[in-house]
Amino acid sequence: CIHEDALLSAPQNISIISTNMKHFLTWSPVTIQGETVRYSVEFQGEYEREYANESWIPICECSLITATVCNITEDISATVSYNLRVRADIGTRRSEWGTLKGFFNRITTYLTPPLMKIIADGYHLLVELEDMGPAFQFCVLYWKKGQESRVKKQIRTGSISSTLHLDTMEAGTDYCVKAQTYVEAINRSSNFSQMQCVRAQGNSQLSFLFPQCRHTQAGHPSSSALFFLLPPNVSCLVCNKIFQYSCCPIVVLPDTLVIFLICLLLLGGWVLSTRSLGSCGRQDRRNSSGGQVEERQTSLPV
Repeated sequence: CIHEDALLSAPQNISIISTNMKHFLTWSPVTIQGETVRYSVEFQGEYEREYANESWIPICECSLITATVCNITEDISATVSYNLRVRADIGTRRSEWGTLKGFFNRITTYLTPPLMKIIADGYHLLVELEDMGPAFQFCVLYWKKGQESRVKKQIRTGSISSTLHLDTMEAGTDYCVKAQTYVEAINRSSNFSQMQCVRAQGNSQLSFLFPQCRHTQAGHPSSSALFFLLPPNVSCLVCNKIFQYSCCPIVVLPDTLVIFLICLLLLGGWVLSTRSLGSCGRQDRRNSSGGQVEERQTSLPV
């Protein structure tokens, strides 16, 4: 006589898909025509094997479910070897346990590089990184295109997406960025993402008008060069602004101030040229008003 339970086979092809510290147990369905098969999952960690008489712990979220996948991420909470098993149920009928072949350790999870977007906000180099959870850190490398020197920054993300300010760029220079994920709990890193490059979207008006001016590390023209180019009657109006921005290397010269300086330079040149023309006109009028011009003769000694 064959027992009725023997007709219900145990789940087969039990495996784990683990990516970026998210772990899912999967198995092939047990098919019984006209019946709804439910599944239950249990796990056994290092503690249960060695100190709790090889007991098994049920995963409540995966008890009597109809799906053939179970999210076991919350239960795989340590970097140790775990065993897992699945059973099929139809009413009061139960199959034997189908057990995962070998052990699973979360250190084997597959880590992917973060999704990222680099932004040139004026002279500021920014990078937006994907939110992958509090367990993840990012190692970001950036450099001037064509140069081997690289600067390394590491940040820790929270529960929201992270935007990182990398550097202040030089006008007309391309910068490249790539990043990788790092999980301290398992001491592993992903591969680096594909390199992305961007160019500073700075204002080039001053460089066009005054190519001899050198740029400071902040990406704006030297204050002393601009100051001495201003006419004397205009320089006092802008000297405070110039020194304010030139003395703070982390601040980029605003476009409004750039336009303001250009207008003052043009206005100063126009005032000077107007005065010069006025002086010439008055001199011509004095010469044409009948004034006597004294002629002196110089005789050479014989």
